[in-house]
Amino acid sequence: MIRFGFWKDRTHNLDRMSLKDLVRAFATYPSVHAYIGLAAVSLYLVVRWYDGWAPLAVAVGLAIVIYPLVWYALHRWVLHSQFLYKSPLTAKVWKRIHFDHHQDPHNLVVLFGALYTTIPTIAIVTMPIGYAVGGLAGAAMAFATGLLTTCFYEFSHCVQHLNTAPKTKFMKRIKQLHMWHHFHNEQGNFGITNFLWDRLGNTYYSKASAVPKSPTVFNIGYTAEMAERYPWVAQMSNNTRGDGNPRRFRTGADAADNGPAA
Repeated sequence: MIRFGFWKDRTHNLDRMSLKDLVRAFATYPSVHAYIGLAAVSLYLVVRWYDGWAPLAVAVGLAIVIYPLVWYALHRWVLHSQFLYKSPLTAKVWKRIHFDHHQDPHNLVVLFGALYTTIPTIAIVTMPIGYAVGGLAGAAMAFATGLLTTCFYEFSHCVQHLNTAPKTKFMKRIKQLHMWHHFHNEQGNFGITNFLWDRLGNTYYSKASAVPKSPTVFNIGYTAEMAERYPWVAQMSNNTRGDGNPRRFRTGADAADNGPAA
């Protein structure tokens, strides 16, 4: 990804940032601009194709309801799967979209999703649902809803990694649950702001003591043994690992080599 302005030649360690720093970084990040820009175009098309408010309201509601389910499914069965790193065709994608985040949880550069994975996924999930209830206008409305929901999810995810205590009870709780996912056991608490599907999928734990500490919480299953058999992710990571503790926050040069591709 081409970076400029506040993001040019810089990395951002959420563990050392204030909420003000995060707001500035978030507001100037190119992916956020892409989401908002596409949402604006979609809403313009909604106006052009408008044929009643009721189907649009249904499209918005369905997109909001389906979003946490899709996120849960992708997070649990794709991002935490054991198949993406086993092929040289998908190893780079898996490294970028999730392995680096678990290895270096507070690095804002690798926390954001990659546009080449997020935008197609949002479109595939939301547009057919919107079209089914509201035609072209419904498809555009559902897509815009998915994009704006992604912005909310991304910002909430960033806040969860700040080294500050959230002020609201809701944010405190979801931060606690997510931090356990990163630092205690990665096989549960897959949600970001909504943990309903964790409860239904039997992956929710409300206390760290409820599940054992996972030995793969930082490598999400890509162990040293797996790296020997499937070396592509290790090679792209310069053979640096953070199995017992998170990988040390990377320098600007390292982040430039391993930062987001979109």
